[in-house]
Amino acid sequence: KQQERKRKGEKDREKRKRKGERKKEQEKRKGEKEKGRKKK
Repeated sequence: KQQERKRKGEKDREKRKRKGERKKEQEKRKGEKEKGRKKK
């Protein structure tokens, strides 16, 4: 039982990590878009 809980915690951590990375990617893309707009 304890091991199952541990595995679930690791899965949640992975999910959260992936979510955070996706958010970072979106913000990066957004920043690049605004930079492009300023150049024109």
